[in-house]
Amino acid sequence: MRLLPADPPPGPTRPTFWRSPLRSVWLTSMLGSVLLVGVGIVAVTGLLSHAAYQPDLGNNGLIEKDIGVLVIGWPTSPGWLYAFTQGLHVTIGIIIVPLLLAKLWSVIPRLFAWPPVTGPVNALERIGILLLVGSTIFQFATGIANAQLYYPWHFNFVGAHYYGGLIFIASLVLHVAVKVPAMRRAYATRREVLGPEDDELRAPDPAPGTLSRRGLFGLVGAAAGTLAVTTAGQSIGGPLRDVALFAPRGTGASFPINKTAAVARITPAMVGPAYRLKLVGDDERELTLAELAAMPQHTYDLQIACVEGWSTTQQWTGVRLRDLAAAAGMPDAAAMAAGSLQPRGAFRQATIGPGQIGHPHSLLALRVNGAPLSLDHGFPARVIVPALPGVHCTKWVKELHFT
Repeated sequence: MRLLPADPPPGPTRPTFWRSPLRSVWLTSMLGSVLLVGVGIVAVTGLLSHAAYQPDLGNNGLIEKDIGVLVIGWPTSPGWLYAFTQGLHVTIGIIIVPLLLAKLWSVIPRLFAWPPVTGPVNALERIGILLLVGSTIFQFATGIANAQLYYPWHFNFVGAHYYGGLIFIASLVLHVAVKVPAMRRAYATRREVLGPEDDELRAPDPAPGTLSRRGLFGLVGAAAGTLAVTTAGQSIGGPLRDVALFAPRGTGASFPINKTAAVARITPAMVGPAYRLKLVGDDERELTLAELAAMPQHTYDLQIACVEGWSTTQQWTGVRLRDLAAAAGMPDAAAMAAGSLQPRGAFRQATIGPGQIGHPHSLLALRVNGAPLSLDHGFPARVIVPALPGVHCTKWVKELHFT
């Protein structure tokens, strides 16, 4: 019994609806090969970003049921490690958008193939394509919105982006495995030889050409280059930083700020003369800001790298975390949880491991570039650790728990 008519209904399900003379399996294979390199970098660096959060410590994962993909002890050296990996993740992810759109355009006739399903094997392939296209659009749309500090949705971005990424990677691997034979045939055969009867993407009734394939690649390359120039500066600095139009613009005179004191609901009264830093370990004690400033101070040029892709190097001065661990009676602490003055519900404790506590450049910073921290930059004290995601460099620190 036939459930669907043999002839496709009018519209995009009919092959004659698509008339571009550019589409072919060869074109799609070329676009897909280049795109695969880009999405591969984005996927690997995304997993590395998850590892940098150290989801096995405390509440760092921000995901209720972490399945433990790539959970490793995140290193503190080199200090620019997270800036490099996350800068690649965001910058490459934005740069390849024109390539992604061109690839989707090249295969769009297949999305309307008639009949929609020809058998069980074809049904599985179609489901895989649906998952790949859906997860790709979701990952890129939400990821770019997050990089611009724009959140029009009402779900946890970190968790959704993580699980969406796993679906994307799994469906991409399946798709590549299925399409490798077709790609090899496309590369082995001159594209001019194949006609519509041999190439499922060629238009049976092509319209007159208005753009060559070389022109299409040039157009995609120009768009990608423009995005590179207007994005990469937030990660690599230099002259390109001034034209990084797609970088999130924080407030503050010297370097970006993702969350201001006003957004975090921090008031001057909360960091006034009554401020005390609470140290908890084998011993428990409280230190005033003056007592912190009287401890041995150390100054280093350290980089902050944020999940949105931007990074900046500033000169920080403060007390080594390992000295504070010793002051709490735990010189060999295996973990440190930093608590913030932010009201409950606006902040989740960030926990770091022993290698980060013991690193000589890991600081509870009191000053930046020779001046006391501003309120927006975390006054009276904030955590600064080499190679740590900026979200874990807790601002407005009120307590340090060593365990």
